[in-house]
Amino acid sequence: MFVQIKDLTFRYKNSQKPLFENLSLSFKQGEVSVILGESGSGKSTLLRLIAGLEVPSKGSILIDQAVMNDTFRFVQPEKRGVGLVFQDYALFPHMTVEKNIKFGLTKMNRKQKQARMEELLAIVGMEDYASRYPYELSGGQQQRVALARAMAPNPSLIMFDEPFSNLDSKLQLQIRDELQDILKRTGITSIFVTHDEEDARAIGDRIILMNNGKIQDEGRPEMVLQKSKEKLSLAYV
Repeated sequence: MFVQIKDLTFRYKNSQKPLFENLSLSFKQGEVSVILGESGSGKSTLLRLIAGLEVPSKGSILIDQAVMNDTFRFVQPEKRGVGLVFQDYALFPHMTVEKNIKFGLTKMNRKQKQARMEELLAIVGMEDYASRYPYELSGGQQQRVALARAMAPNPSLIMFDEPFSNLDSKLQLQIRDELQDILKRTGITSIFVTHDEEDARAIGDRIILMNNGKIQDEGRPEMVLQKSKEKLSLAYV
């Protein structure tokens, strides 16, 4: 398994009850995994723990067989090789598309940065927008730039936190299809967080259904969603 989470326990400072308690979960290399759940279910917090933005009280997280944290060590977020795409895209407003994408390429020289930036703009179909600023782009275009920036340092894992929530329904469908195509072409291991069943069905190789910090079910999208629908129907009988 590419990402391995074992016996993970986490509690927010102001909470008496742990959000996660002895949670174990794994993700395959090259797989697009979708964590599906309502607000407050713990799905975004799990991404933050994998990225190193939160620190668990117990348990271990491994990425590509390297220990990110356990009882004895904690790897800082910038050293984990993880890309993040948030729902607000978090683009730097004072930087052009080109500079946004180049921002994290600290280990490359000028020529390498330029080549990588051009390569990524071609992948996301934004070759003609390098000199634009974020405010000059549509929501869908900003989404593509955020993806390109996350991919720029060639991370081993990319995680998406509700990336379509700020898009209208028509654009959401378009970007969802484009994102799925890009992820499949590049083969990057991806974890995608959403509360939208249609997003989960369309983009995921596997769905992990989460509720109150616990895994309720996991498997192929059609199987998990069908079982969830049947349980909901029985609840109203």
